[in-house]
Amino acid sequence: MTNPFASHATRFLVRQDALATTRWLHEAHAPLADGEARLRIDRFAYTSNNITYAAFGDAMHYWDFFPVAPQPDGAAWGCIPVWGFAEVVESRAPGVDVGERVYGYFPMASHVVLQPTRVAAHGWADGAAHRAALHPVYNQYLRCAADPFYTADTEALQALLRPLFLTSWLIDDFLADNAFFGAQAAAQQGGTHAVLLLSSASSKTAYGTAAQLAQREGVSVVGLTSAANVAFCESLCVYQRVLSYEQLDELPAETPCVYVDFAGNGALRRAIHTRFVALAYSCSIGGTHVDQLAGGRDLPGPRPVLFFAPAQVKKRSADWGPAVFNERLVAAWHAFRERVAEGPLPWIQVQQHSGEAAVEAAHSLVLGGRGDPRLGHVLSLPIAA
Repeated sequence: MTNPFASHATRFLVRQDALATTRWLHEAHAPLADGEARLRIDRFAYTSNNITYAAFGDAMHYWDFFPVAPQPDGAAWGCIPVWGFAEVVESRAPGVDVGERVYGYFPMASHVVLQPTRVAAHGWADGAAHRAALHPVYNQYLRCAADPFYTADTEALQALLRPLFLTSWLIDDFLADNAFFGAQAAAQQGGTHAVLLLSSASSKTAYGTAAQLAQREGVSVVGLTSAANVAFCESLCVYQRVLSYEQLDELPAETPCVYVDFAGNGALRRAIHTRFVALAYSCSIGGTHVDQLAGGRDLPGPRPVLFFAPAQVKKRSADWGPAVFNERLVAAWHAFRERVAEGPLPWIQVQQHSGEAAVEAAHSLVLGGRGDPRLGHVLSLPIAA
């Protein structure tokens, strides 16, 4: 049960230049100013997506959302953003009431202080000055009582999959919106299907993307993964074919294809760019292979382009209107969530952990890429007295 009288906040920090190096920061609560609200972060998911936030923390400004004051050792420390649920435990913000439950983008911490602005029936935005220049899609906090995505009994799945599914859905839409960059047309001329190569195929964002792409005609989705995860990826039934990274040469070099890179593995990217002479587009999504990240310079074929989900949100909101955009997204989400949970062997088995040691262990496991892909980690931090 939430304790509104907690006197301290706990934050989990990582060194920005050495993500395996971590520390804890315990800070006494400061009195709220007018317009501020304090939220107790009840639960949050931790996946390879969060490692991507850290790996691209400088380039994509992820470290800027929850900045860390300079520490005595002089190192640059960061607080990795996470998605989850929180409860308002103290408020001096008009229209934001104690006891409200919200979904949104939080620090890995026990508490956060926000400055609610543009307060509406569905939620509010954080109006903190340091977030004004950051993309607004990350600054929205949604009231669970008015959220069409929300169901109380699936909070863990929402925390684990909802932000990843949004990216997956947008990647699918982006590729289709661009006619698969000519790969589909080229394949049709040869009487075949275009191949969409998805690395890190066992990751949640990758298989969410595959689940959407598999519903489209004229494309074949091929998952690339480690040998240990081939069976898991095949069990999902969203990939037409699953190959280990060592089996890449089983695909003909002249295959018209698009590469959707969730791994960020420089050696794998070079191998794909070198092998496939009809590679139409190279889309960089994440960095699950943190120890093998590399840039995209001096590669054969198309230059890798970083996918930025908020840009596609903006485009489709303009194309369809915000209401239609949300209707389509919500319908796709509920269909996907049901599919993930159905059958005798669900795609995800939720594991809930609490405490500092559990958070450290989950970070180490996910950072090292050693986790069972069927397990989903949902974490919480204890409240200091």
